[in-house]
Amino acid sequence: MDGRLRTRTRRSARVDGVPALHIDGDVAMLRLERPAEHNRIDPDDIPLLRAHLKTVLRTRDVRALIITGSGTRTFSSGYTVDAIADRLDRGFEDLLDTVENFPLPTLCALNGSVYGGATDLALCCDFRIGVRGSRMFMPSARFGLHYYPGGLRRYVALLGAAQAKRLFLTAQTIDADEMLRIGFLTELVPKKALTATIEAYLDAIRACDADVLRSMKKQIDRIAGGDREAAQSRTAYERSLRSPVLRMRVAALRSRR
Repeated sequence: MDGRLRTRTRRSARVDGVPALHIDGDVAMLRLERPAEHNRIDPDDIPLLRAHLKTVLRTRDVRALIITGSGTRTFSSGYTVDAIADRLDRGFEDLLDTVENFPLPTLCALNGSVYGGATDLALCCDFRIGVRGSRMFMPSARFGLHYYPGGLRRYVALLGAAQAKRLFLTAQTIDADEMLRIGFLTELVPKKALTATIEAYLDAIRACDADVLRSMKKQIDRIAGGDREAAQSRTAYERSLRSPVLRMRVAALRSRR
């Protein structure tokens, strides 16, 4: 990601090597900042990442969250190998659950290849925009690590059991075209088009009502998780029918016609 999305940054929290948060108007960007180390995620990053997410939620005008990496080679190699060996706890797993349940639309701008737990981080986001020439693989079986249930659930829910087995049980590397084909990527673009594509998504999100986006995202996620009550609930739908926002927007549409 280049600098165009953060030219008017009004809040910045950056220290070399640790994840940085930039809030520019109605967009928050969370960026991993270790390009020389494939943007690995360290256990000490977890409290900071959680704090960044809380800051985004406290910032009233933010409409969307982008998660990306520094440089052009790798989005992230995931949780550091040293942490897997010596400091593996629920911290990373719980962080990803928080990202998955984040109320705002989330976009993962995959500026390069993605490995290990970072593939799960990407799957936590609503949209995953990848670049040509990138790759992914999930090496947990090579480490002798049985992956945690939340990650397995996301893989199966979003990619299907057959592809989850392929990626977990063989640890095969797949290329960007295959990432798109199996549904890991929402969209695949040339590297030079990544920023413009993310901007197009943001413009589309801005054109929608923020409250409706939140309520529909929540209900879609609950339906996807097998919640039968959510699949039948009409509460949010009927509330929107009574909202002044709907009347105002429909009136504007009629006047344009």
